[in-house]
Amino acid sequence: MRRTPKKPIKAIASVLSSLTPHENIYTIPNILTFSRLLAAPVVGYLVLHDQHAWAVGLFAYAGITDLVDGYIARRWKLQTVVGTVIDPMADKILMTILTVCLAVKGALPVWLALIILGRDAGLAISAVYYRYISLPPPKTFSRYWDFSLPSAEVHPTTISKLNTALQLALIGVTTAQPLLIDSAALAAGDGGAFGTGLIALQYIVASTTVASGASYVFSKDAVKILTTAEANEGAAKNKSPKSSR
Repeated sequence: MRRTPKKPIKAIASVLSSLTPHENIYTIPNILTFSRLLAAPVVGYLVLHDQHAWAVGLFAYAGITDLVDGYIARRWKLQTVVGTVIDPMADKILMTILTVCLAVKGALPVWLALIILGRDAGLAISAVYYRYISLPPPKTFSRYWDFSLPSAEVHPTTISKLNTALQLALIGVTTAQPLLIDSAALAAGDGGAFGTGLIALQYIVASTTVASGASYVFSKDAVKILTTAEANEGAAKNKSPKSSR
């Protein structure tokens, strides 16, 4: 029985790989986003060790860079496909770490933390699936994690954007709460207007979290699998001199 020669197979794989468009992912907006990814576990560590002032400061840095990287990307045409993926990913990783750490510290209700984490887990599984089915062949492990290979775009729904803002507000206020009001008084129900407002915000976030998760299931525009022409266009645009500044 004759064996299939390996060299032609490797040659075909090499040709397919070379035909797959790559985009420049080393842009200032993406670097700022990566810095938020690195900051997320540090914020969680600070919360767990009651370093509230430092935690709030680093959380504020994450919020500011989230606004700045988006402005720079739009102003100087530095949008990338990978940016549409890692930008919400950075937000979600920060939210996930802080949700777990605040729940462990008793500052966030466990039932609310489970709702937030359950929704994010579902979105993460969906992202893995869409990345796999949209990746051009050959589907190898290294190519799967090569984010310079654009294959799909994520478009947050309106309710998802609102939910993200409300979650950030809730997590930010909860993180800063020890600097604003005595934790013992809040736990005893003696938080006054602050405590009442915080509880109301928790229920609002629970509602929008469920609604935003459902919106990704029923929306046809939330995830777009790129055609070869669209991937080529995005990669070429990002490699142009104007886009690489």
